[in-house]
Amino acid sequence: MSTKTVALAGNGFITTVPPGTVEVINSNGLANWNNANTITSIYFRMASAGSLTVGLNAYLAGSNNSTVRVTVNGTAFTINLAGTTPKTYPVGTISVTAPGYVKVDLQGVSKDGAFFGDVSGLNVTTATALNFANDAANYYWSRRGPSVHMNYTVPANTEYFYNEVTVPVGEDAVGSYFMVAGFNGGYSGIQVRDNDRWILFSVWDADNGQKTTLVSKGAGVVDNSFGGEGTGGQAYLVFNWVAGNTYKFITRIRPDGAGSTLYSAWFFAPELNTWRYLATWKRPATTAYQSGTHSFLENFLDTRGYVGRRVLYNNQWARNVNGTWSELTTGRFTGDNTANNAQRMDYAGGVESGRFYLRNCGFFPDYVPLNQTFNRPATGQQPTVNVNTLPTS
Repeated sequence: MSTKTVALAGNGFITTVPPGTVEVINSNGLANWNNANTITSIYFRMASAGSLTVGLNAYLAGSNNSTVRVTVNGTAFTINLAGTTPKTYPVGTISVTAPGYVKVDLQGVSKDGAFFGDVSGLNVTTATALNFANDAANYYWSRRGPSVHMNYTVPANTEYFYNEVTVPVGEDAVGSYFMVAGFNGGYSGIQVRDNDRWILFSVWDADNGQKTTLVSKGAGVVDNSFGGEGTGGQAYLVFNWVAGNTYKFITRIRPDGAGSTLYSAWFFAPELNTWRYLATWKRPATTAYQSGTHSFLENFLDTRGYVGRRVLYNNQWARNVNGTWSELTTGRFTGDNTANNAQRMDYAGGVESGRFYLRNCGFFPDYVPLNQTFNRPATGQQPTVNVNTLPTS
């Protein structure tokens, strides 16, 4: 048996959020806990079935006594807290019947002051190996959850990349970026924002720091500077794309002959029945065609890392400078540092119903090991688009 401390700062989420909620997860854990309808959930993964004993690391501030409910994988325990000194309150022991994530819910029952208590973590005692976020410097990233990628190898001198994306119904959680057409230096895809949905196309600045500049953009497209993997150009179109529908993307990358490279992107929505132009960016000090071609799935809101999401990619094609299309049926499944360092193990990828898929977050039990190569069946359905007549405004 060994005891590990699962910090709420990296493993806890406010999962039931009543109106006016003031509870937060900060670097110390759960704070401002004053609403009996608020539920905070903490997750850790057991490598195998076994018994576990849980303790609650807490203290009172703003109350002398409180009663809280701690529910471990559906088994509820009632705990009485007292005093302002941090200590471990014994919760109880349960048996876990299969490997996977254990969910611990906290909910207030009664209090004689303003707050139910501040909770920094759970003490978990078990003979089974545990996985949870334990790198405090990267708790923000672990709460966002693991990002996963499907990487495609394109032939030399590929100018155009084509891909299709479908987000299954119910898998379009707020905070999702379903990136469809990525490349060395940028990406394009669809996002679920707090209050709207975007079609996004971004290109970073040159490696030497020279600025990427906008050449042109489509109707309704907003452009602004971008801060993220690096500064650069970002263009987006607010568009209410729909889960369950399939959207098509094309990116074009080609040198301009004067020391820079031009990056362009289009998307096709069944609701529009036409190709829409996003933008063209000029990246200086760069001579490139398509390379580093990939798709990825990420959650960009750390407060929403407990909600699962999934995406399907299909019918990838590359078109070289001579105009020859070739189908890409091989994908390499990889992950970011959160996945590689086992801070989170709720990720998956592979082939599903003939299409590449990616899945992350939600603390599901069965992860798919990273760094595998998958092959989807060929569709033989070459894109029917005439790239020479794609709109440029």
